[in-house]
Amino acid sequence: MSNRTINHFKILEVISSLNIESQARPRVGRPKKMSDLEVISLSLTAKYMPIDSENGLFERIDDTSIENLLERSQFNKRRKAPFGLNEIVRQKLALRFLKFEDCYLIDSMPLEICKFARHLRIKICKKDFSTLPAKGYCASQGSWYYGYKLHGVCSLSGVFHSLDITKANVHDIHMLKDVKHQIGDCMLLGDK
Repeated sequence: MSNRTINHFKILEVISSLNIESQARPRVGRPKKMSDLEVISLSLTAKYMPIDSENGLFERIDDTSIENLLERSQFNKRRKAPFGLNEIVRQKLALRFLKFEDCYLIDSMPLEICKFARHLRIKICKKDFSTLPAKGYCASQGSWYYGYKLHGVCSLSGVFHSLDITKANVHDIHMLKDVKHQIGDCMLLGDK
């Protein structure tokens, strides 16, 4: 058995111990070979090993050691489908890792969707005001950009507690109003 297969079964064991119920939707067609948790486990194994190619995992894994292994294209479709379940797994794992943490780091980074010179012509996300991109300034790069801002809160050990996306013109201090409802009784470190 290869290291990838051993890691898959260890990750599956940890995820199964979280007691997560997958919302089984009625489906038409043949029954699933792998459960959603098994697909998430194999996907996490690829990220852990670091295999970032969709084909790379199946080139390196021995298909006889995992008895109900999906074919490559079906796996790639299935691993993108249960986003809600992926987020539940991430949150439960984060709670387990962050149980005794009392110090967190908060910071943000720009998510540029186009060069600033093109921002008047772009049509992405402009139908709804709540998703409308905005103009922002990135002090570390010393330039203006058009898009959004990614805010992250993580522990000193590097485990993310939460992520949020806002418009680019939202200042980091305003993000603290949302964070205070998520985290309490701890030290929060950030710039400015």
